[in-house]
Amino acid sequence: MPRGRVDAVLDAVPARDREARPEGRARAERQRRRWATQVVVADELARRACAARGLTPPAEAALARALAVRGTEVADLGSIIAVALAHSPAARTLLAALEAEQRVPEKAVRGYYDRNPDRFLTSEALRRGVDPYGGAAPGDFLPYDEVHDDVVRELRRAMGRQAFFDWLDRARAEVEYTPGHEHPGDPSHPDHEHRH
Repeated sequence: MPRGRVDAVLDAVPARDREARPEGRARAERQRRRWATQVVVADELARRACAARGLTPPAEAALARALAVRGTEVADLGSIIAVALAHSPAARTLLAALEAEQRVPEKAVRGYYDRNPDRFLTSEALRRGVDPYGGAAPGDFLPYDEVHDDVVRELRRAMGRQAFFDWLDRARAEVEYTPGHEHPGDPSHPDHEHRH
């Protein structure tokens, strides 16, 4: 891939670390370049996967989108995947396709409802401070039928993300990186780091 694609990501995403010492700045920039390379690789792999599946991502200037990634997205997805999804229409298209393919078994929906009573308290029960794990009455919970479709959507979304992560891991396994562009968490490098 052309170096310019990595440079475009670096230009669009400001550096977060401002190290005062020159050697610290150089290390931070090496890590940023490795990180940006991962974003570009994810975009390229997603473009290829979309083409193979006959999917057409929307035409948009990917870097024209704001790359303001929320902290919860980074915590849930990891910074590379979160920014790749913000940056890449192909990655978003592939994620949507993978999510749509997921079939959520009724047993999983019911199990989620039963294991997470705190998520299904009524507004009134929340105001009263009802403990969903002890002392709650059946009327303190939203009925299963009322929340069923929401639970299916939530589980399908989670399954779609997992399918995307699995796809990306498999797709990246065959990628060969130019020295200096490897994953920032690659333990074979003395300055590796892995943080979210």
